[in-house]
Amino acid sequence: MDISTQSKLTTYDDYRQLPDDGFQHQIIGGELYMTPAPTPYHQEISLNISVALSKHANQHGLGKVYTAPVDVILSMTDVVQPDLVFVARERLNIITKKNIVDAPDLVVEILSEHTETIDRQKKLALYEKHGVKEYWIVDPQGKTMDQFLLKENSFQLKTTISGTQKLSSEVLENLSLAAEDIF
Repeated sequence: MDISTQSKLTTYDDYRQLPDDGFQHQIIGGELYMTPAPTPYHQEISLNISVALSKHANQHGLGKVYTAPVDVILSMTDVVQPDLVFVARERLNIITKKNIVDAPDLVVEILSEHTETIDRQKKLALYEKHGVKEYWIVDPQGKTMDQFLLKENSFQLKTTISGTQKLSSEVLENLSLAAEDIF
């Protein structure tokens, strides 16, 4: 089984009671999703992106970068663990000792066979609804990155990059990443 769901409405309080079973747990629309641990290649990509984002954010005093697992509480029935998140300096107050309690400024999801539909559909709609300003979907198999920007409360695809093409972040000013440096 690739991904499991539980049909009963689940809240953050229910989520906090889950056992440590080795799965990643998330709640989207009150539905519990469990996925297996990511692959080593997924983690390599995550590390490449997190190093680039962290280095840039720290050098320019822009904010903080976090990697999974970190709980992002968008509502009591929407609790996710994105692969990477960035919170801008002026919004650091949304970071608590245990979690992040509002939409990050940038969210990065790295696709896997277990999460592709969720990341491209459910999470895209969820992040749009809760006001994430920039959303990247990273495809390890296709070696592409999609960049979505929130414009008038709706995500718009700004670019899809591969190879030597570069993605320029609007949230992390002056950050430019080439796909070849990530994959």
